[in-house]
Amino acid sequence: MKWKIIIFITAGVSLTTFAGRSEAKLYKLYYLGGQSNMDGHGRLSELPAELNAKVEGVMIFHGNSAPDGGEVDGRGIWTVLQPGHGGDFESDGQTNKYSNKFGIELTFARRLRALDPHSNIALIKYSRGGTSIDTSAAGRFGSWDPDYNKGTSVNQYDHFLATVRNALAVPDIDGDGDPDLLIPVGIIWMQGESDGAGKLKAAQNYESNLKRLMDLIRAAFRIDDLAVVIGRISDSGQDDRDGKVWNYGDIIRNAQRSFVEKDENAALVTSTDSYHYSDKWHYDGAGYIDLGDKFAEAVFRLQNK
Repeated sequence: MKWKIIIFITAGVSLTTFAGRSEAKLYKLYYLGGQSNMDGHGRLSELPAELNAKVEGVMIFHGNSAPDGGEVDGRGIWTVLQPGHGGDFESDGQTNKYSNKFGIELTFARRLRALDPHSNIALIKYSRGGTSIDTSAAGRFGSWDPDYNKGTSVNQYDHFLATVRNALAVPDIDGDGDPDLLIPVGIIWMQGESDGAGKLKAAQNYESNLKRLMDLIRAAFRIDDLAVVIGRISDSGQDDRDGKVWNYGDIIRNAQRSFVEKDENAALVTSTDSYHYSDKWHYDGAGYIDLGDKFAEAVFRLQNK
């Protein structure tokens, strides 16, 4: 019951609104966030036929990716999950413009449905390529630090909050005429490359920055120990100078491991070490397909430990 109260408060809905409505559908809610390897750069042409279709029983609200410094965004709509939620996806809050790319969401949702076939799945996705947590590494892509620019300008955390607020303001996410109950059960985070790219200080601060951000994202969903699964960053080895794309990537990897070891409800996915790349920065389609599976298995284990 505690979780139901949490979601009603978050969405600004009165508890009495749905009193006695036994037909309300229950959804387990997952947040997908991070930078470009969460955006997803697998090509739809790389998808096997069985994955190139809608995923029934899974709803997604994909927040429009927006830069720092402008208007708060968070536009999106609830739709049945389908291919096209990868990099270059856009939404104006009325319709979605699907891309020719995919990320982890397709196999993540399908694997969860296989592991937990009696549950309905809801995904909120907001990510942006190139973004860091540390403000010193933000560059032109943006920062997830909620205090970036000392509160005088919009940052990635603002866009995340707007996305969550817009998603949870919809009482009937599947459009069947009955209210839905959304219970947050997991955060899936794939990020850290930009913090390890060029500034030693940003890499050294990553563990404390990651902990603070995960605490804040948990707070946004009103559950202090919400399960968190981190994808370990890896390196393509394709830098022209020394082969290392992320100069301080090993520091980030150690920080991710340390964060998970200190958090009783967190897990680390390490299969990324074996993935091939489509360019210097992004996994190929097979990588995203596998990573979605691994994220689903990890968060399912956390829920059932």
